[in-house]
Amino acid sequence: MTTRLIFEIAFAVIVVAFLVIDLGFFNRKAHAISVRSAAIQSIFWIFISLVFAGCLFFFYDPTKALEFLSAYTTEKMLSVDNLFVILLIFNYFSIEEKYQHRVLFYGILGAIVMRALFIGLGSVVIAQFHWILYIFGAILIYTGFKLFFEKKEEHVDFSHSRMYRLAHRYLRFSKNHHNGKFFAREDGKLFATTLFLVVILIEWTDLVFAIDSLPAAFSISRDTFVIYTANIFAILGLRAMFFLLEAVIHKFHHLQKGLSLVLIAIGSKMLLDIVGIHISSGVSFAIVAGCLIGSLLLSVLFPKKL
Repeated sequence: MTTRLIFEIAFAVIVVAFLVIDLGFFNRKAHAISVRSAAIQSIFWIFISLVFAGCLFFFYDPTKALEFLSAYTTEKMLSVDNLFVILLIFNYFSIEEKYQHRVLFYGILGAIVMRALFIGLGSVVIAQFHWILYIFGAILIYTGFKLFFEKKEEHVDFSHSRMYRLAHRYLRFSKNHHNGKFFAREDGKLFATTLFLVVILIEWTDLVFAIDSLPAAFSISRDTFVIYTANIFAILGLRAMFFLLEAVIHKFHHLQKGLSLVLIAIGSKMLLDIVGIHISSGVSFAIVAGCLIGSLLLSVLFPKKL
């Protein structure tokens, strides 16, 4: 059994164990997640991710470990923007806090499958058409500059979104949450509930964010195992981070600019390969970590004016 196969098995066990324990044991009943519980879970997933990176460093390949950390940190930063949109969705549909964790769980489950398909497809396309990486680089730089000057919308009418209209075209929706169920019968007819609609919108949101995150990950590493594990470890901690940051997410107002600089930097790294300039994994990680820490510090030192 090779070292890589051992890591692949360990990763699969961690993910499956999370899904089984989380839904089957800790969250069988709908309940609100406390800030303390969210903090413990967030620390737990960051710790597990760092342990995984440490094992990669000492028992497999130090370069792969740095690539994993860079991709993981970038995905975490992108996740904050994702969380902001999810928060808007919950507020728009007035989803009770006790149901939010269940909706997020199935959102994460869908994201795990979706990212596997996207990363697999991306690796095949890149293997056949290597030049597409340079297109990815240009997209990241464009997205980075756009994000730097873009202002977040704090009030969005999701009823005008394409996915909302598409869902209502093919499904009947009930305005009742039906105690956290996704489907229920009313007057003998089967209806999808608002909670199921919210899951659909969250999956759609993740699909949109994947358009940025996956090119960013492929700019950091060409190893699909590194990219997928970094993405999934970041996603697994997404739900806990949502409940932890829900009350303070608006305070990290400089994080968006930090993320934009990350996208510009890793996009530039891709394009520099054209002229034979290679940026090491260590330098890439230092840039990503520096942008994250710097944006958080600036948010604390220079709080947003009310």
